[in-house]
Amino acid sequence: MATPQDVMKMVKENDAKFVDFRFTDTRGKEQHVTVPVSAFDEDKFENGHAFDGSSIAGWKGIQASDMILMPDPATAYIDPFFDETTVVLSCDVVDPADGRGYDRDPRSIAKRAEAYLKSSGIGDTAYFGPEPEFFIFDGVEWSVDMSGCSLKIHSAEASWGSGEKNDAVGGATGHRPTVKGGYFPVPPIDSLHDIRSAMVLTLEAIGCPVEVHHHEVANAGQCEIGTVFNTLVKRADQTQMLKYVVHNVAHQYGKTATFMPKPIVGDNGSGMHVHQSIWKDGKNLFAGDQYAGLSETALFYIGGIIKHAKALNAITNPGTNSYKRLVPHYEAPVKLAYSAKNRSASIRIPFVASTKARRIETRFPDPIANPYLCFAALLMAGLDGIQNKIHPGDPADKNLYDLPPEEDALIPTVCASLEEALANLDKDREFLTRGGVFSNDWIDAYIALKMEEVNRIRMTTHPVEFDMYYSC
Repeated sequence: MATPQDVMKMVKENDAKFVDFRFTDTRGKEQHVTVPVSAFDEDKFENGHAFDGSSIAGWKGIQASDMILMPDPATAYIDPFFDETTVVLSCDVVDPADGRGYDRDPRSIAKRAEAYLKSSGIGDTAYFGPEPEFFIFDGVEWSVDMSGCSLKIHSAEASWGSGEKNDAVGGATGHRPTVKGGYFPVPPIDSLHDIRSAMVLTLEAIGCPVEVHHHEVANAGQCEIGTVFNTLVKRADQTQMLKYVVHNVAHQYGKTATFMPKPIVGDNGSGMHVHQSIWKDGKNLFAGDQYAGLSETALFYIGGIIKHAKALNAITNPGTNSYKRLVPHYEAPVKLAYSAKNRSASIRIPFVASTKARRIETRFPDPIANPYLCFAALLMAGLDGIQNKIHPGDPADKNLYDLPPEEDALIPTVCASLEEALANLDKDREFLTRGGVFSNDWIDAYIALKMEEVNRIRMTTHPVEFDMYYSC
C-alpha cells in the first residue's frame, strides 16, 4: 500500500511540476484541480485541499460550499497526456463540518459500502470486474435549438457509408463491419486495433492491468478493453482511469470515443457487464454445489439483485439514452432471470475452471453509470438478498426472447425508461440506506438531478415525431 512518503518520492524522482487532485461527481464525470509542486507537501494527505463544491451538479448550495479533497496515496500515477509532468491523485470529498466523507461523494459512498459488507459479518471483500463497451468515431456533430435538432456520426467503419469514399483508409476499400458484424474480424475490417493497443499500453503504464482488447458486435467502431477485477473502490478508481485513457487516446488519434449506451440506431448498444463475488477469510463465498457451481449465498445475492433491479436501474442505467439499449434482440439483457448458458438473461454465471473464479455477471448496467455508485448499489442489493434469503427461483436456460407469450409474461423485466427507474428508486430505497451507505438526502437529490434530464427530453421535439405526425 502506497504511503504519502511514496508519493513524495514519485514527485521527486519524476521531477513532477504539478499534482492533480481528482474526484468524481454524481453523474460519474471526473473533475480536477491542479496545484504546482511548490504548493504540495505531505500535509495535503493530513489536511486535504479545500475547494468550492457549490458548482458541482447535485451537490451543496452556495450557503454551504466549502469542501475538502482528501487524496488517496494508493491511487498515484503519472498523467500520460499532460505536457508537464503531473502526478494524479484520486480523492475522497470530505465535509469539513464533521470530517467525514461527504454523503453525496460517490467514492465515499463506495467506501461506506465496503465497510458495511465487513460490519454485516457476511464477508470482508467484494470483488468487481466491469466490462465497459464504447464506440470510437471519426467525428460527431449535433445541434439542439429552437429551430430544430440534428445529429450526424462520422465513422470510417460505418456500414451506412459503404457507398462513400473512406479517407481514413485511402478510398472506398469495402472493408467495413456489417450491422451486428463487428465481433470480431481481423483488420482491415477492424480498423481500430492499433488505437486500442495504444489505450492498453497507456492503461498498463499507469497501473491498470489489462486482460484483453477487441472489436465489439456493432459496426461503426464499437470496442471493448477488458481489465482485471479488483476490490470495489479500487475497481471503480480503475474504471475512471480506463474512461480517461480511452477518451484521451482517441483524441490524440484525431478521433472521438463515447461510452454512451446507444449512440447509433439499429445496432447493438454499449453495456457494462459487472462481474461480482464476495469473499471471507480468503474463501470465495460464491463457490458451492448449487446451480452452475454456485453456493446458496450466491443464489441469494442474485435474488437480491433481481428483487431490487428496477430501483437499481436508476443508478446502473442512469441516462434517458440507457433505455434505448434496454430493448430485446440487441444482446440487451432485459429479462430479470439468471442462467449459466443464456446471454438474454440479466444475470449470467460465467463458465470457469476454478472455484476461486466463481462469480456472477450482472448484464443490464451500462458504461455511463457512475462506477462507485453502480458497484455500491449492486452490492447493497445482493447483501439484502443474502440477509433475507431471497431465492431467485429456477434458472432460465431458454432463449428469453423467443418464449411463448404466457411464459414471457411470467418473467419480470428491467425498467423501460429513466422516469420509471427513478420512481422505483423513490419507493424502494431502504436497502441502500442500511449502515448509512446511501442517505435519503442523497437519493432525493439524485432523483431531482436526474428528473431534470427526463424533463429536458420530454419537452424537446424529436425528428422522429415529425416523421410520425407532421402530415396527420
